[in-house]
Parts: sequence; structure tokens; C-alpha cells
Amino acid sequence: MCSPTGIVADIFTPFQDYVNSEQETREEIRKIMKDIESPLREIITILQVIHHARDIEQVHAAILSARQTFEIVRKGFDRLDKIVPAGQYYRYNDHWRFATQRLCSLAALIVFLEKGVLINKETTAEILGANDKANIHLDLEDYLIGLLNLATELSRYAVNSVTLGDYQKPLQISRFVAELNAGFRLLNLKNDSLRKRFDALKYDVKKIEEVVYDLSIRGFGQNPVQPINEEPDN
Repeated sequence: MCSPTGIVADIFTPFQDYVNSEQETREEIRKIMKDIESPLREIITILQVIHHARDIEQVHAAILSARQTFEIVRKGFDRLDKIVPAGQYYRYNDHWRFATQRLCSLAALIVFLEKGVLINKETTAEILGANDKANIHLDLEDYLIGLLNLATELSRYAVNSVTLGDYQKPLQISRFVAELNAGFRLLNLKNDSLRKRFDALKYDVKKIEEVVYDLSIRGFGQNPVQPINEEPDN
């Protein structure tokens, strides 16, 4: 094999420095994400209490514990902001996109459990620690997918609430998810992944409405709502 000429070597040698630098950056990001994903899994486990706890104090304690665990997540995003090169967010965000979407969903669930309202993007970024950063931010798509994931979690919560004898929670969830669905319908979604995830929302809405309808015909709910029929495919 012939050796490159001096001109070719001069051109290609700096490329290796760039490749090495990028590999080092990605490796550092992977290490940080391991430190973020650990509390993420812990928060998921903590909040599972809503699906089997009858005692409201257990739920309150879980919410408090989850909020405290988010402090570890915020420290992780602080470190991430220092590692990601300026102006290269979208070069590296594939490393944290999925975790961020899950964290958005968990933050939204906490606010719903506390106040029964929809979390906004700014508050979500504050809880995650992705606000006021120089090199990272909370991407709109991640926030929206987090809300769609919340709807799926709430559909499960509605079913389990009935099992626990709470017949009012499904009514609250139904109103909340219906408003969320209406909000998403205001958007003309072009993004493939977001559009596909939004298409699944109708099944969450249907599942929740079926729970409310079953409660209503048995006399446990008010203002019975007929479950929606599945929309035909276009």
C-alpha cells in the first residue's frame, strides 16, 4: 500500500483529530446519560405506586420522593450542557432524546397528580433542568411526545383507579385527556414520529371513555359518555 503524498496527508491528518474529539465527546455524553437514566428508572418505579395504593398519603409521599430524585436529573443536565459543543445540539441529541421524552412524561404526571392540570413546556424544562442552558434545551418534539406518553399512562391509571374503588379519578382523567386531545388537534403535525405517536392517542381516549361509560351505566359516574368508535383508516 502506497503512503499518501504530503498534500493528502496534510488534508486528512486534521480529520483524525476531529474524529477523536467527537468520539470523546460522545463517550462523555454516554457516561452522563447513564447517570441520568438511573434516577429516571427510579422515578418510574416510585410513581408506580399510583396504580396500587389506596392511601392518598402514599401517593403524596411518592410525588415528593420523585421530585427529590429529579434533583439528580438536573445535575446530570448541568453536566451535559458543559460537554455538548456550542451550536451542536442536534449532532448529539440522539443520545438523550428518548430519556428526555420519558422525563417529560414523568414531570407531566407529577403535575397532574398534584394539581390536575397540564404542565407547560417552560415548567417541564425547569423540572428537568434543561432551562437557561447555553448548549442544550428542551426540544418541542420531546415535550409533545412526553405529553402523549402521559396519556397512555393515564389510561392505565384510570383502569387501576376503578380497581381500587376510586370512581371519580377516571372522570377527571377523561376530561383531562379529552382536552389534551383537542389541543393536539389544533396542530398540523408533519413530523412522522410525532404524527404516528399522536395517531395512537385516539386509542388512549377510547380506553378511558370506555371506563367512564362502564362506570356511568352502573351508576358510579355522572354524565355518561358513549365511547367513541374507532375512526376508519383513510
